[in-house]
Amino acid sequence: MTESPYRTIIEPFRIHSVEPLRMTTRVERVERLSAAGYNLFRLYSDDVLVDLLTDSGTGAMSAEQWAGIQRGNESYAGAPSFYRFRHAVTELFPFRHVLPTHQGRAAEKILFSAIGGAGKVVPNNTHFDTTRANIEFTGAEAVDLPIPEGRDARDRHPFKGNLDVTALEQLLVHRGDDVPLVMVTVTNNAGGGQPVSLANLRAVREVCERYGKPLFLDACRFAENAWFIKTREPGYADIAVPDIVREMASLADGMTMSAKKDPLANIGGWLALDDDGLAEQCRTLEILTEGFPTYGGLAGRDLEAIAQGLTECVQEDYLRYRIRSTAYLGEALEAAGVPVVVPFGGSAVFLDARALLPQIPPLEYPGQALACALYVEGGIRACEIGTVMFGRQPDGSEQPAVMDLVRLAIPRRTYTQSHIDFTIEVLTRVAARAGELRGLQIIEEPPRLRHFTAGFAPLG
Repeated sequence: MTESPYRTIIEPFRIHSVEPLRMTTRVERVERLSAAGYNLFRLYSDDVLVDLLTDSGTGAMSAEQWAGIQRGNESYAGAPSFYRFRHAVTELFPFRHVLPTHQGRAAEKILFSAIGGAGKVVPNNTHFDTTRANIEFTGAEAVDLPIPEGRDARDRHPFKGNLDVTALEQLLVHRGDDVPLVMVTVTNNAGGGQPVSLANLRAVREVCERYGKPLFLDACRFAENAWFIKTREPGYADIAVPDIVREMASLADGMTMSAKKDPLANIGGWLALDDDGLAEQCRTLEILTEGFPTYGGLAGRDLEAIAQGLTECVQEDYLRYRIRSTAYLGEALEAAGVPVVVPFGGSAVFLDARALLPQIPPLEYPGQALACALYVEGGIRACEIGTVMFGRQPDGSEQPAVMDLVRLAIPRRTYTQSHIDFTIEVLTRVAARAGELRGLQIIEEPPRLRHFTAGFAPLG
């Protein structure tokens, strides 16, 4: 890997098209937030200045991706766009069966409809929201097994996304017959965007083989994970990123993917696996819910954009810029005394709302309160990753999440350094008056995935 002698990490692209942003006043933002029930998902995006709600499907596509959209073939079955898509996927993830879906949660829905059910248990380093919901919807139990360091926002372990192998083996000893597969999420989004090492994947694989369990990857941010392996794991500094990705894939029996993350597309995903029998079950479910297996709920133009994005997301100049620009935000906040999860992930910087707002107990949702304050102060939209998202239990009870975080997810190739510098100013201003913030109560909520649509009201 060739290192630049310069400290400045420039964007490895130039801006080809721009979208205007609408400025709002504080008074307008207070009104908009109240009208949205203090739920930032319910805001109109035109009322947001810097949108860090998610990095999913919010990135900018390249000129080559737009060219691919023009080449998209919309044949119902057997379109050449599908075969270009499949080739791009199997170049990195050489699984025998590749089923395109309209996005990652559709792949999860198909997979867990096939292998889930009452009494089943699915372990993971940490399930994210739709993964957990799709498992629990079948009646199965989603179990998180992160390493202890992954539960500590201050710990600087280089691979805090790792799965606790000892805990996994204990689960398999006691409930092995109930476990249809083991999952590992790369990077571990719910745990602060932390990576998983190849050493950990190999150890998980070894346990899975001894107990006869397939291993699946939730691989949405695989390229960022591979970059962390290259830069943090001994022995991989001189290994090309695509080769690291292929080694990750070689340790698994299948994967789910949202192409809205690392593959740089605005929509799409896939389910890939080797087992012929399971693939046939999933293919039938796909036809019922997504579409014919050579388009899977996507237009041919979307398949083309994903195929091109897969070649771009593993380029080292892009990944160096991507990871370093995220760290730029995190380092500035840490220097200003704002509590953040360290080390910094690739897709986002995570604020430790529980540490910043000790006066707000977890069941008054400090993460949601902090996210709302960021919007009122500067029009920045972020996402709570804490007790709102994960506190509701399958039996309807509520308990505090392991951590109450606010995710500042950075869309790919979308914002410039000045947007990030503005974000830093807003965050430090909010942090300076953190003691004035008060919690929220939920006044309406659905039974599952409540963070998307719940309504809140301020306390006090």
